[in-house]
Amino acid sequence: MNGILNILKPPGMTSHDVVNFVRNTISVKKAGHTGTLDPGAAGVLPVCVGKATRIIQYLPDDKKYRVEVTFGLSTTTQDAFGDVVRRTGANGLAAGDVARHLVHFAGQIEQVPPMTSAVKYQGKKLYELARAGMEVERKSRSVYIYDILLVDFYHDGAGTPRAVLDIHCSAGTYIRTICHELGERLGCGAYMSFLLRTRAGLFSLDNTITLEQLRGMQEQGALRSSALVPMHKALENLPRVEIQGAAVQAASCGNRLRLPTIAVGQKIAADQLVRLEDPNGLLALAVTRHDPEAPDYYLFQPVKVLV
Repeated sequence: MNGILNILKPPGMTSHDVVNFVRNTISVKKAGHTGTLDPGAAGVLPVCVGKATRIIQYLPDDKKYRVEVTFGLSTTTQDAFGDVVRRTGANGLAAGDVARHLVHFAGQIEQVPPMTSAVKYQGKKLYELARAGMEVERKSRSVYIYDILLVDFYHDGAGTPRAVLDIHCSAGTYIRTICHELGERLGCGAYMSFLLRTRAGLFSLDNTITLEQLRGMQEQGALRSSALVPMHKALENLPRVEIQGAAVQAASCGNRLRLPTIAVGQKIAADQLVRLEDPNGLLALAVTRHDPEAPDYYLFQPVKVLV
Protein backbone atom coordinates (compact mmCIF):
# COMPACT_ATOMS: atom_id res chain seq x y z
CA MET A 1 0.00 0.00 0.00
CA ASN A 2 1.49 3.32 -1.12
CA GLY A 3 -0.04 6.75 -0.54
CA ILE A 4 -1.00 9.34 2.05
CA LEU A 5 -3.69 9.17 4.73
CA ASN A 6 -5.08 12.50 5.95
CA ILE A 7 -5.50 11.68 9.64
CA LEU A 8 -7.41 13.77 12.18
CA LYS A 9 -5.02 13.60 15.12
CA PRO A 10 -6.84 13.60 18.47
CA PRO A 11 -5.47 15.49 21.48
CA GLY A 12 -3.61 13.29 23.94
CA MET A 13 -1.61 11.30 21.38
CA THR A 14 1.84 12.12 20.06
CA SER A 15 2.34 12.25 16.30
CA HIS A 16 4.52 9.14 16.68
CA ASP A 17 1.63 7.37 18.46
CA VAL A 18 -0.61 8.12 15.47
CA VAL A 19 1.95 6.77 13.01
CA ASN A 20 2.26 3.57 15.06
CA PHE A 21 -1.53 3.20 15.13
CA VAL A 22 -1.65 3.54 11.34
CA ARG A 23 1.23 1.13 10.84
CA ASN A 24 -0.34 -1.54 13.05
CA THR A 25 -3.89 -1.07 11.78
CA ILE A 26 -3.13 -1.41 8.07
CA SER A 27 -0.11 -3.72 8.50
CA VAL A 28 2.54 -1.66 6.70
CA LYS A 29 6.23 -1.58 7.59
CA LYS A 30 6.91 1.96 6.45
CA ALA A 31 4.93 4.96 7.67
CA GLY A 32 5.80 8.52 8.63
CA HIS A 33 4.08 11.84 9.26
CA THR A 34 4.82 15.10 7.43
CA GLY A 35 5.32 17.33 10.47
CA THR A 36 4.99 16.93 14.24
CA LEU A 37 1.84 18.12 15.97
CA ASP A 38 2.02 18.65 19.76
CA PRO A 39 0.49 15.90 21.93
CA GLY A 40 -2.14 18.29 23.27
CA ALA A 41 -3.04 19.61 19.83
CA ALA A 42 -5.52 18.23 17.32
CA GLY A 43 -5.98 18.44 13.58
CA VAL A 44 -4.47 17.56 10.23
CA LEU A 45 -1.64 15.01 10.34
CA PRO A 46 -0.87 13.50 6.91
CA VAL A 47 0.69 10.04 7.29
CA CYS A 48 2.65 8.66 4.35
CA VAL A 49 2.71 4.88 3.98
CA GLY A 50 4.82 2.55 1.86
CA LYS A 51 6.78 4.25 -0.92
CA ALA A 52 5.07 7.55 -0.11
CA THR A 53 7.47 7.93 2.83
CA ARG A 54 10.09 8.76 0.17
CA ILE A 55 8.28 11.90 -0.98
CA ILE A 56 7.72 13.54 2.44
CA GLN A 57 10.46 16.12 1.84
CA TYR A 58 8.90 17.13 -1.49
CA LEU A 59 5.35 17.72 -0.26
CA PRO A 60 4.17 21.34 0.23
CA ASP A 61 4.89 22.06 3.88
CA ASP A 62 3.12 25.29 4.80
CA LYS A 63 0.63 24.98 7.67
CA LYS A 64 -2.59 26.65 8.85
CA TYR A 65 -3.73 26.76 12.48
CA ARG A 66 -6.57 27.99 14.63
CA VAL A 67 -5.22 28.81 18.06
CA GLU A 68 -6.69 30.07 21.30
CA VAL A 69 -4.49 32.43 23.33
CA THR A 70 -5.16 33.03 27.02
CA PHE A 71 -3.83 36.32 28.43
CA GLY A 72 -2.84 37.26 31.97
CA LEU A 73 -0.83 34.10 32.64
CA SER A 74 2.54 32.74 31.51
CA THR A 75 3.61 29.09 31.78
CA THR A 76 6.86 27.16 31.70
CA THR A 77 5.92 25.44 28.44
CA GLN A 78 4.11 28.35 26.75
CA ASP A 79 0.99 26.16 26.62
CA ALA A 80 -1.69 24.85 28.99
CA PHE A 81 0.39 21.87 30.15
CA GLY A 82 3.11 23.82 31.97
CA ASP A 83 3.32 25.40 35.41
CA VAL A 84 2.18 28.99 35.85
CA VAL A 85 5.23 31.22 36.36
CA ARG A 86 3.55 34.61 36.07
CA ARG A 87 0.05 35.82 36.89
CA THR A 88 -0.63 39.40 35.86
CA GLY A 89 -4.30 39.65 35.05
CA ALA A 90 -5.51 41.36 31.89
CA ASN A 91 -8.98 42.75 32.63
CA GLY A 92 -8.14 45.95 30.77
CA LEU A 93 -7.13 44.18 27.56
CA ALA A 94 -9.27 44.87 24.47
CA ALA A 95 -9.54 43.24 21.04
CA GLY A 96 -7.98 46.30 19.43
CA ASP A 97 -4.86 45.91 21.59
CA VAL A 98 -4.38 42.35 20.35
CA ALA A 99 -5.06 43.17 16.70
CA ARG A 100 -2.64 46.09 16.78
CA HIS A 101 0.26 43.88 17.88
CA LEU A 102 -0.32 41.07 15.40
CA VAL A 103 1.41 43.10 12.69
CA HIS A 104 4.73 42.40 14.46
CA PHE A 105 4.37 38.70 13.63
CA ALA A 106 3.66 39.05 9.91
CA GLY A 107 6.28 38.15 7.29
CA GLN A 108 9.70 36.71 8.12
CA ILE A 109 10.39 36.55 11.84
CA GLU A 110 13.02 35.00 14.09
CA GLN A 111 12.02 32.41 16.67
CA VAL A 112 13.99 30.70 19.42
CA PRO A 113 12.77 27.08 19.74
CA PRO A 114 11.14 26.50 23.14
CA MET A 115 12.74 24.03 25.53
CA THR A 116 9.68 21.82 25.09
CA SER A 117 10.39 21.31 21.37
CA ALA A 118 11.87 18.27 19.61
CA VAL A 119 14.86 20.22 18.28
CA LYS A 120 18.08 18.40 19.11
CA TYR A 121 20.95 19.83 21.17
CA GLN A 122 24.15 17.77 21.24
CA GLY A 123 22.21 14.67 20.24
CA LYS A 124 19.33 15.05 22.70
CA LYS A 125 15.91 16.55 22.16
CA LEU A 126 15.24 19.78 23.98
CA TYR A 127 12.16 18.44 25.74
CA GLU A 128 14.26 15.60 27.17
CA LEU A 129 16.67 18.15 28.64
CA ALA A 130 13.76 20.20 29.96
CA ARG A 131 12.36 17.16 31.76
CA ALA A 132 15.75 16.77 33.44
CA GLY A 133 15.51 20.36 34.68
CA MET A 134 18.05 21.73 32.20
CA GLU A 135 17.85 24.80 30.00
CA VAL A 136 20.39 25.42 27.23
CA GLU A 137 21.06 28.26 24.85
CA ARG A 138 19.23 27.86 21.51
CA LYS A 139 19.89 29.51 18.20
CA SER A 140 17.06 31.46 16.62
CA ARG A 141 15.67 30.37 13.27
CA SER A 142 13.79 32.18 10.53
CA VAL A 143 10.17 31.28 9.83
CA TYR A 144 7.56 32.99 7.66
CA ILE A 145 4.07 34.05 8.69
CA TYR A 146 1.95 34.43 5.56
CA ASP A 147 -1.10 35.64 7.47
CA ILE A 148 -2.18 36.14 11.09
CA LEU A 149 -5.76 37.18 11.81
CA LEU A 150 -7.78 37.91 14.95
CA VAL A 151 -10.98 35.84 14.68
CA ASP A 152 -12.52 36.40 18.12
CA PHE A 153 -11.83 38.00 21.51
CA TYR A 154 -13.74 37.64 24.75
CA HIS A 155 -13.41 38.17 28.49
CA ASP A 156 -14.02 35.31 30.91
CA GLY A 157 -14.50 37.45 34.05
CA ALA A 158 -11.42 35.98 35.73
CA GLY A 159 -8.81 38.40 34.41
CA THR A 160 -7.69 35.95 31.69
CA PRO A 161 -9.32 37.08 28.43
CA ARG A 162 -8.93 34.89 25.38
CA ALA A 163 -8.35 35.47 21.69
CA VAL A 164 -8.79 33.13 18.76
CA LEU A 165 -6.30 33.54 15.91
CA ASP A 166 -5.95 32.03 12.45
CA ILE A 167 -2.29 31.62 11.43
CA HIS A 168 -0.87 30.58 8.06
CA CYS A 169 2.85 29.90 8.37
CA SER A 170 5.87 28.06 7.07
CA ALA A 171 6.92 24.68 8.42
CA GLY A 172 8.85 24.81 11.67
CA THR A 173 6.88 27.69 13.16
CA TYR A 174 6.22 27.43 16.89
CA ILE A 175 2.67 28.67 17.45
CA ARG A 176 3.05 28.52 21.23
CA THR A 177 6.00 30.90 20.97
CA ILE A 178 3.91 33.40 18.98
CA CYS A 179 1.29 33.25 21.77
CA HIS A 180 3.93 33.75 24.46
CA GLU A 181 5.61 36.64 22.67
CA LEU A 182 2.26 38.30 21.97
CA GLY A 183 1.60 38.28 25.70
CA GLU A 184 5.03 39.76 26.37
CA ARG A 185 4.40 42.58 23.89
CA LEU A 186 1.09 43.34 25.61
CA GLY A 187 2.77 43.30 29.02
CA CYS A 188 0.37 40.80 30.58
CA GLY A 189 1.78 37.42 29.58
CA ALA A 190 -0.03 34.75 27.57
CA TYR A 191 0.01 31.06 26.72
CA MET A 192 -1.42 28.79 24.03
CA SER A 193 -4.55 27.22 25.52
CA PHE A 194 -5.74 25.28 22.46
CA LEU A 195 -4.33 24.42 19.02
CA LEU A 196 -6.01 22.99 15.94
CA ARG A 197 -4.12 22.43 12.70
CA THR A 198 -6.57 23.12 9.89
CA ARG A 199 -4.27 22.48 6.94
CA ALA A 200 -0.90 20.91 6.16
CA GLY A 201 0.24 21.54 2.60
CA LEU A 202 -2.50 20.28 0.29
CA PHE A 203 -4.32 18.40 3.08
CA SER A 204 -7.22 20.15 4.84
CA LEU A 205 -9.33 19.51 7.91
CA ASP A 206 -12.45 18.92 5.78
CA ASN A 207 -10.99 15.72 4.31
CA THR A 208 -9.47 14.12 7.40
CA ILE A 209 -10.44 10.72 8.77
CA THR A 210 -10.44 9.71 12.42
CA LEU A 211 -8.50 6.73 13.72
CA GLU A 212 -11.81 4.94 14.28
CA GLN A 213 -12.79 5.55 10.66
CA LEU A 214 -9.39 4.29 9.55
CA ARG A 215 -9.92 1.01 11.40
CA GLY A 216 -13.43 0.63 9.98
CA MET A 217 -12.31 1.26 6.39
CA GLN A 218 -9.51 -1.25 6.77
CA GLU A 219 -11.88 -3.92 8.11
CA GLN A 220 -14.28 -3.28 5.21
CA GLY A 221 -11.51 -3.30 2.59
CA ALA A 222 -12.44 0.25 1.56
CA LEU A 223 -9.30 2.13 2.62
CA ARG A 224 -7.67 2.36 -0.81
CA SER A 225 -10.79 3.62 -2.54
CA SER A 226 -12.06 5.90 0.22
CA ALA A 227 -9.10 7.49 1.98
CA LEU A 228 -5.70 6.68 0.46
CA VAL A 229 -4.40 9.67 -1.52
CA PRO A 230 -2.11 8.57 -4.40
CA MET A 231 1.39 10.02 -4.49
CA HIS A 232 0.88 11.84 -7.80
CA LYS A 233 -2.21 13.59 -6.42
CA ALA A 234 -0.32 14.74 -3.32
CA LEU A 235 2.30 16.24 -5.64
CA GLU A 236 -0.11 18.02 -7.99
CA ASN A 237 1.70 21.29 -7.29
CA LEU A 238 4.59 19.97 -9.42
CA PRO A 239 4.48 20.01 -13.25
CA ARG A 240 3.70 16.63 -14.82
CA VAL A 241 5.92 15.35 -17.62
CA GLU A 242 4.66 12.21 -19.35
CA ILE A 243 7.27 9.93 -20.86
CA GLN A 244 7.13 6.70 -22.81
CA GLY A 245 9.23 4.06 -24.52
CA ALA A 246 12.91 3.88 -23.62
CA ALA A 247 12.60 6.98 -21.42
CA VAL A 248 10.49 5.00 -18.93
CA GLN A 249 13.24 2.46 -18.38
CA ALA A 250 15.87 5.20 -18.16
CA ALA A 251 13.92 7.16 -15.54
CA SER A 252 13.28 3.96 -13.57
CA CYS A 253 17.04 3.45 -13.37
CA GLY A 254 17.68 7.06 -12.33
CA ASN A 255 19.30 8.00 -15.64
CA ARG A 256 19.14 11.51 -17.02
CA LEU A 257 16.61 12.15 -19.77
CA ARG A 258 16.98 14.51 -22.73
CA LEU A 259 13.63 15.45 -24.22
CA PRO A 260 12.65 17.99 -26.88
CA THR A 261 10.60 20.90 -25.58
CA ILE A 262 7.89 20.13 -28.14
CA ALA A 263 7.45 16.67 -26.59
CA VAL A 264 7.21 18.11 -23.08
CA GLY A 265 4.47 20.47 -24.21
CA GLN A 266 4.99 23.12 -21.52
CA LYS A 267 7.49 25.72 -20.40
CA ILE A 268 9.49 24.62 -17.37
CA ALA A 269 11.96 26.77 -15.47
CA ALA A 270 15.50 25.66 -14.76
CA ASP A 271 15.91 23.86 -11.43
CA GLN A 272 12.17 23.14 -11.38
CA LEU A 273 11.15 19.87 -9.73
CA VAL A 274 8.78 17.83 -11.91
CA ARG A 275 6.87 14.55 -11.84
CA LEU A 276 7.97 12.01 -14.43
CA GLU A 277 5.02 9.76 -15.24
CA ASP A 278 3.99 7.15 -17.78
CA PRO A 279 0.33 6.26 -18.44
CA ASN A 280 0.43 3.86 -15.47
CA GLY A 281 1.47 6.42 -12.88
CA LEU A 282 4.31 8.19 -11.09
CA LEU A 283 7.84 6.98 -11.89
CA ALA A 284 10.19 9.55 -10.40
CA LEU A 285 10.76 13.14 -9.33
CA ALA A 286 13.36 14.98 -11.38
CA VAL A 287 15.09 18.35 -11.52
CA THR A 288 14.89 20.23 -14.82
CA ARG A 289 17.93 21.65 -16.57
CA HIS A 290 18.12 23.60 -19.81
CA ASP A 291 20.48 22.01 -22.32
CA PRO A 292 23.15 24.71 -22.96
CA GLU A 293 23.98 23.21 -26.35
CA ALA A 294 20.40 22.74 -27.54
CA PRO A 295 17.83 25.33 -26.38
CA ASP A 296 15.02 23.22 -27.81
CA TYR A 297 15.72 20.41 -25.32
CA TYR A 298 15.21 19.85 -21.60
CA LEU A 299 17.38 17.70 -19.37
CA PHE A 300 15.65 15.85 -16.52
CA GLN A 301 17.78 14.39 -13.75
CA PRO A 302 15.82 12.01 -11.46
CA VAL A 303 16.38 12.80 -7.78
CA LYS A 304 13.87 10.30 -6.35
CA VAL A 305 12.94 7.08 -8.19
CA LEU A 306 9.61 5.69 -6.98
CA VAL A 307 9.31 2.41 -8.91
